[in-house]
Amino acid sequence: MIDLHIHTVYSDGTQTIEEVLKMCEEKKLEYISITDHNTCKQYEDKILKNNSIFSGKIIKGAEMNATFKNKKIEILGYNLKKPQIVEDWSQKFFSKEILRKQQEKSKRKLLDICDKKGLIYNENAIEKNIILTDYITIYIYKELMKHKENYKILGEFTESLNTFIRKGLMNPESEYYTGNDDTPKPMYKDVVDVIHKAGGLAFLAHPFEYRFENTIEFINELRKEKQLDGIECFHPSADENKMYILVEYAKSNNLYISGGSDYHGSKNPDIQIGIGRGNLNIPKQIVEEWINM
Repeated sequence: MIDLHIHTVYSDGTQTIEEVLKMCEEKKLEYISITDHNTCKQYEDKILKNNSIFSGKIIKGAEMNATFKNKKIEILGYNLKKPQIVEDWSQKFFSKEILRKQQEKSKRKLLDICDKKGLIYNENAIEKNIILTDYITIYIYKELMKHKENYKILGEFTESLNTFIRKGLMNPESEYYTGNDDTPKPMYKDVVDVIHKAGGLAFLAHPFEYRFENTIEFINELRKEKQLDGIECFHPSADENKMYILVEYAKSNNLYISGGSDYHGSKNPDIQIGIGRGNLNIPKQIVEEWINM
């Protein structure tokens, strides 16, 4: 089994590198990638550099935010031979100063929307000690969900945090769209270019996670602007049928295949390393044609 999509405290995960490596070893995973958001700092962690915990192979990777036609997506970079190139480039978009500014603006924009919609919340109850690499909107959503009076107003957004984020906060057609701030945004084409410059391969992360009206059509449009190396076909956001669709698309278009649990620790308690919600069990054979490149 493999898991090529794992987050730690170096971005918005809740587990340390050491804790993650121990879990991967317990699960007897053969290949893993710690793909923290917009950073490669995890690979400078002493525990990871001097790994004596995990006996499998570690693929250097990162999950990068990107914008394409005003839509927010993520690109997974794998086999990063020069991760510092990705790290240095990321600082133009995700430095501490920029992240602090984004966090405060996101908070104010969402609370303004909540006020206009008549949603009930206690601002003092919203988590305040949030690290800069985390997302304040998650904690606002948790506060909104404490008040049953909000459920009728929120409608389908009560289904899950992911629905709220993808169909609301990141959707320009939604009343809950928080829009763009004036901080610089990494464009899709440039993200792929920097991954390639670092000697890596660029994969579109979890295509069905974005809830696009036509996922395959979107992938086609994406590839017209800049070709991808692969697609993350195995992910908790895709059921068996959707995984099959993505695998067949990848094979038909000479794209590599990857997969992972998108583990974030206690933040998403129903997701486990290696198996997601219990149905992943990704065989190493699907990635061995590129994983050792």
